[in-house]
Amino acid sequence: MERAQERTGDDPTERPTEIDLELLVHGVGGATPEKMLDDPHTVRITGDDTAALFRRADDVDAESRPADHRDRPVPEAYVWCNLTSGNASRALWLLLLPFMVVNLAHWMRPAARNRPRTVRFYGLLVRLAGLTLTVLFVAAACEVALDLTAWQCAGVTACARRHSWLGFLSPAGAHGGWWSGPGRRLALAALVPTALTALLWYLSHRTWSAYESTRPLSVDPEPGHTSLAGPGFWYGRRLVARLRTAHTAAGLLTVAAAVLAPAAAFDRRPGGAALLDVLGRLLTGALVAGAVAVVWVVCRRGRTENHLDQELDRCLVRRLPLVALALLALVVLYAGWSRPGWRSTGRLAGDTTFGGLALAQGVLVIVLGLVALDLRRGLPDPRAAMRGLSGPAVALLACALGGVMSGGVTQRVSDWLDGTGTSIPGPPVLLTWQASTVPPVLAVLLAAVARLSWRTARLSRADRGAVDRDHPGEPEDVARTREIARVRAMAALTDRTPFVLTVLCATTLALGAGALVGALATGKTPDGAAGRTPAALHGAAEASQAVGSWLVGLGFVLFVTWGRRAYKDASARRTVGILWDVGTFWPRAAHPFAPPCYAERAVPDLTWRMVTWTRRTGGRLVLSGHSQGSVLAAAAAWQLTPSVRSRVALLTYGSPLERLYGRWFPAHFGPAELGSLHREVACWRNLYRLTDPIGGPVRIADGDGPQVDHPPLKDSLAYGRTPDHPLPGPVLGHSDYQADPAFAAERARLLTRLRQDPPAGPRNEPTDQGSSGRSSA
Repeated sequence: MERAQERTGDDPTERPTEIDLELLVHGVGGATPEKMLDDPHTVRITGDDTAALFRRADDVDAESRPADHRDRPVPEAYVWCNLTSGNASRALWLLLLPFMVVNLAHWMRPAARNRPRTVRFYGLLVRLAGLTLTVLFVAAACEVALDLTAWQCAGVTACARRHSWLGFLSPAGAHGGWWSGPGRRLALAALVPTALTALLWYLSHRTWSAYESTRPLSVDPEPGHTSLAGPGFWYGRRLVARLRTAHTAAGLLTVAAAVLAPAAAFDRRPGGAALLDVLGRLLTGALVAGAVAVVWVVCRRGRTENHLDQELDRCLVRRLPLVALALLALVVLYAGWSRPGWRSTGRLAGDTTFGGLALAQGVLVIVLGLVALDLRRGLPDPRAAMRGLSGPAVALLACALGGVMSGGVTQRVSDWLDGTGTSIPGPPVLLTWQASTVPPVLAVLLAAVARLSWRTARLSRADRGAVDRDHPGEPEDVARTREIARVRAMAALTDRTPFVLTVLCATTLALGAGALVGALATGKTPDGAAGRTPAALHGAAEASQAVGSWLVGLGFVLFVTWGRRAYKDASARRTVGILWDVGTFWPRAAHPFAPPCYAERAVPDLTWRMVTWTRRTGGRLVLSGHSQGSVLAAAAAWQLTPSVRSRVALLTYGSPLERLYGRWFPAHFGPAELGSLHREVACWRNLYRLTDPIGGPVRIADGDGPQVDHPPLKDSLAYGRTPDHPLPGPVLGHSDYQADPAFAAERARLLTRLRQDPPAGPRNEPTDQGSSGRSSA
């Protein structure tokens, strides 16, 4: 449909129109403008194919006809679903799930007042944990390409014959040639992890340009506000660029170290070439200096939210990846030098690398937990998930995911290369032990799910009486009552997520520590420690290791398959959408290779629209957000200046603001922050259902003015068959809040209050430097 432009008066002397706007923001799963506006004829008034504003065709020029809209607001839909869905190839982001999870840990810190140093230290620990994940992923790629393939399989005649494509790398047979030297094999295989690092850099850089480069309005920070009100909160350009250079350099240095270590070890042996030994030591020193520089860049600076941080770092920081790439090139030349008598035997130094990474991650998580406890002690929040330890728990899960994925992939590649024989040593001991922890973790998780199922069944039976009381005077229908009670009980499972995560983290920490100790103590894989363990324990460990490696391989297939379906099928997206949308709502503060933050585009879009529309028309606005859209609406409202915010009413429904964000992100959506939002907007009303697994009350304890939370909406609206409803109504749960008559009634009350309460006048509002000639419409 042809794009239209608003025909509102551009003359600043024009008299403001008495008109109201309802800005609709959809939630998880996306929506079409036709469905949001309940009209098949819609027009895009501003925006692009990624995110845009739509109106009904009849309402495009509503501002020029205010008399036609005095009794109802003009509906306008903000459609942002293409920020998180669309191309099925985006399902590959699921393979980088550990990066997204560790980024979440940054935002899950407990609320704190006047503890800036401790808060900065918390962020530093999470950034370091994110750095170890990047090194772990690249090291796993090095393990597959350099150790298992180029060093072990290509160096063994039986394995190389089984895979003919490795023939030109094998030192034996007619195919042995220039590439058959161990150093040259390693240099060639280094292309794989180098390409992986380059791909991660490219994705991070491209998604920043496509999603997160929208410049927000420049406003001055207001004392006492949540950090989400800061002008630089949704514009982390400098930090993302800084972390991207550091993590890219770390990946390249990891590849260089994997190539350099065996060559330098060979040159240091008695009788080795003195010149090569000196070169190896110099290159080792250069790699150590590069690693120190990477850690310094990560530690030196965190997020800046009090102002727009638009200046990039100095050339030294920006060119760090080029320096690392140059070092890698020198290492490749050094390793490719001819070394007569050098043969590839055993494994590369993967045991030390992966063991050191696992130990470092464990120490970081433990210290992070202590810091979180210290922060919580200063400002305890009884509603915070896991007593304020959700951030360390999620960081632990990210590290565990990275370890298990690395262990599973290397084990599967080893089995594929080696077949059913024992021609190669296989992956490092620790990775095999980590893969063996998957079955017991799943067993504990299944036990926790079984306990939740039992409690849900009990809650369903206990809730049947409440369902009957919600529908007085109607004929009793046992089957109908059971259905509604079951849906309510299933919806309540969301509030028990902290229990499952606590059990999962405790199990993961115990088994991870056991895997590390077992690998260090025995120096063998679980199936190779038979001489030191009882036969039954050895058999169990061997079976667990085999099953675990297959489960992780299957997990990769399920990740991609389910991810593609989630981006193509609306029902599948609703199933996993809330977790994915929560993860990608937050800016990339701890890991630059995490999936892009859609809110860094959506929140400035909404802010620009509300500011420019209220300035041009002098009208009032109802900001109507469903599900994740209510979180975007709240974040956008915090970004408004006081005079604009006084013209905005907030209507949320099916909102996870307190139920999910308030509990898991208490520093940003805690009781104090939501209470301040209630006081600062003109008015706020929140609708929810007991059958909704996502939305819930916002629980604002404020005695001034009307309550924010509406009593729970009845669901279903029609309990049984009546003359008015001859067919039973559906149980709506999280969807279609507009179908309830309470929705229209509450929206009308908000508009009445907006018109009765005079908005606050301008209070030295700051404006963006370039906003006078531009607007979002």
